Amino acid sequence: MSKQPVPTPATLADILNPLAKYLVAQCQKLYFRVVESTGQHKRDILVRRVESARDSLEEAKDQFQSALDKFSALTQFDGGDLEDLYRQLKLEFDYSTAKALAVKDRIDAVQDVAEALFAEWEGELEQYSNRSLRSASRQKLKLTQQHYGQLISAMRRAESKIEPVLRVFQDQVLFLKHNLNAKAIASLEHELTAMAVGVNGLIGAMEKSIGRANDFVRSLNGRKALPPSSED
Repeated sequence: MSKQPVPTPATLADILNPLAKYLVAQCQKLYFRVVESTGQHKRDILVRRVESARDSLEEAKDQFQSALDKFSALTQFDGGDLEDLYRQLKLEFDYSTAKALAVKDRIDAVQDVAEALFAEWEGELEQYSNRSLRSASRQKLKLTQQHYGQLISAMRRAESKIEPVLRVFQDQVLFLKHNLNAKAIASLEHELTAMAVGVNGLIGAMEKSIGRANDFVRSLNGRKALPPSSED
């Protein structure tokens, strides 16, 4: 009797990844059913999640500005406790990392409910017997998808600018950890410009994304004719 091949790590990943995605999708469906049973619809969930992502971007923007300010102060070091300065910078880096993770999670949550809402809306178009109403609903769907596309693109663009800034920040923190002396700090001054440019670009992208989020929420809150769930 021949032995069965032992699954390789790659094979296990091929098996587990689709399974994990399937379980997440099922949990999402269950969550939406439970929430909608209370009278809330996917549109309401989407509004809340967009607002949450917007707030997370606002918090991250403030945190990265704070980190840049601390880094700037460090390069102007003129005597004092170097260990304390390092701890402050490390704390700012840890806070920035946490805010970055929150931004990603909340943008992912927006995308999840938006895709579910649009799939449901598209599927319910054929339930209309009135052609005029169906056409009006389809137009509203396309318009909402267009606005959402602008929103999610702006959010993902802001998210993509976070990692490069964090990498630069992490390099400085690691360098200082093992080089706590005035000469090492002076050598970081030329990095300040690069970090400032990165943070300013990130903040600009976040502000644009926050504006898109506010516009999108206003457009949804002002559009009372979004189709309700078929469970109504």
